[in-house]
Amino acid sequence: MVRLLILDNVSLNRNEKYILKGINAAFEPGKVYSILGTNGAGKSSLAYLIMGINDYRPSSGKIVLDGEDITSLSVTERAKRGLTLLWQEPVRFQGLTVEQYLTLGGKIKVPADQIDSTLELVGLLPELYKSRMVDGLLSGGERKRVELASILLLKPKYAILDEPDSGIDIMSLSMIEEVVQYIVKNGGTVIVITHREEIAKISQEAYLLCSGSIFAHGLPSKIIEYYKNKCDGCSHANIPSLGEVKI
Repeated sequence: MVRLLILDNVSLNRNEKYILKGINAAFEPGKVYSILGTNGAGKSSLAYLIMGINDYRPSSGKIVLDGEDITSLSVTERAKRGLTLLWQEPVRFQGLTVEQYLTLGGKIKVPADQIDSTLELVGLLPELYKSRMVDGLLSGGERKRVELASILLLKPKYAILDEPDSGIDIMSLSMIEEVVQYIVKNGGTVIVITHREEIAKISQEAYLLCSGSIFAHGLPSKIIEYYKNKCDGCSHANIPSLGEVKI
């Protein structure tokens, strides 16, 4: 079986308006990708569409995971096949400690030392955090770190990280890179959704998303340079339809 996540001419139309249009992309195993774009470019919508969240289903085109058409599958079925999503804003759960959250309420068996090492990797001391309530006094940044730890424990085949630095101070960029490399070392593919050049630099291949379309695809250094010089302050108003440009 060939491992590959493919978006084949995927579009998303809601209320007679295209949110995403004609998206073509392929993600190989063991690589780090970035999807770079300004706010409002459609980045989170693309993440939700890949994961199959709620009504984020393609209006046309298909999504193929490891040779299987998963376009009509639920988010649960996609998760069973190794897809997972780190939300830009972590979901809140009531009545769970951090340790219970990381083990899905005890549904997955994880050695205590593995929980400890994973928390340490995301910058949280196990002795201070395992017994704390997720819905308690954790800051937004702490909740984001806990969710990053939960992603690592799942050992996903494909991890979509939607703005992984959101709510985390800039000094923690090295931690995010360590998290990404940990997923790759365990055989996973990472797709980082971001509007920040510093985050895109950790990828090996980059897509530039503009006004719901893939505008360019290539080396991160080239995509970042174009993004930095051309996209800052762009309203997309003069770009009615984009075709992919090789950079």
